Amino acid sequence: MNDLRIVFMGTPNFASNVLEGLIDNGYNIVGVVTQPDKEVGRKKVLTPSPVKEVALSRGLKVFTPFKIRKEYDDILALNPDLIITCAYGQIIPKEILDYPKYKCINTHGSLLPRGRGGAPIQHALIDGDEKTGITLMYMNEKMDEGDILYQKEIIIDDLDTNTTLFSKLSDLALNMLLEFLPEYFKGNFKATKQDNALATYTYNLTKEDEFISFDDDTKKVYNHIRGLLDNPGAYFVLDNVKYKLIKVHYELTNVSEPNTFVGLENNYLRINCKDGFIKVFIIKPEGKNEMDGKSFYNGKGKSLVGLKPETVYEKR
Repeated sequence: MNDLRIVFMGTPNFASNVLEGLIDNGYNIVGVVTQPDKEVGRKKVLTPSPVKEVALSRGLKVFTPFKIRKEYDDILALNPDLIITCAYGQIIPKEILDYPKYKCINTHGSLLPRGRGGAPIQHALIDGDEKTGITLMYMNEKMDEGDILYQKEIIIDDLDTNTTLFSKLSDLALNMLLEFLPEYFKGNFKATKQDNALATYTYNLTKEDEFISFDDDTKKVYNHIRGLLDNPGAYFVLDNVKYKLIKVHYELTNVSEPNTFVGLENNYLRINCKDGFIKVFIIKPEGKNEMDGKSFYNGKGKSLVGLKPETVYEKR
């Protein structure tokens, strides 16, 4: 069945890994749809998505509609038998959903119906979930409400960050597709309706979410931080300077001064929370390079001991 015509729709690294795996395993990808190039960095360099880079390197046709609801004729002209979406980033119109013989399958980074929406992987960490997974599902015109086709879970490790969990789930998504598609084409599957009463929703992260307050329970603060590492990143503000957190962990213990920059302990920076503290191993002061905790402390850090980080986000 690998001669069936498949259109792949996706954008970030999470999806580019899946696209490469499908190509390497002989699936007939006749076209790729991804988000338009974006300006990146201070110099605003127009940069293609990771999926587009993979597609072009493999000689595939690429389409980058700004509004796919209005710009879909070229996609239908590919005459796809199946469309696979994976973190594409736009709502797919009914004209596309109704076209393929084998319908449209979405690869979603949560255990639906929990974690509908645009940022399920980040929120699994931020919310302190113990497990998450991948759901293969039929697409419909609503947000992640289609029937479930196949689902697998993984345990979230205490050291997982946004980056590591994305990588694990991307690998899982590819493996699930490779397992499921041969049986799907044979009709050996059962679609299960979602229980909408159990649904939860994850909003796309904002600049405000990147701000970290230490005036909270330690594990909650740690989960917030790791849900943002390494992209888009997390920062705190101390003495009117922004500090980006690069590598952290935590320890639970009684503290006498919550929400306080304590200083250097065992080669890490200690910042107290309500019931423990965050260990900062690598930090990036605003406008400077990354440095380990000891190097920071021996420079600016000594003068900050005893100060309290800001607890309320302010646009800067």
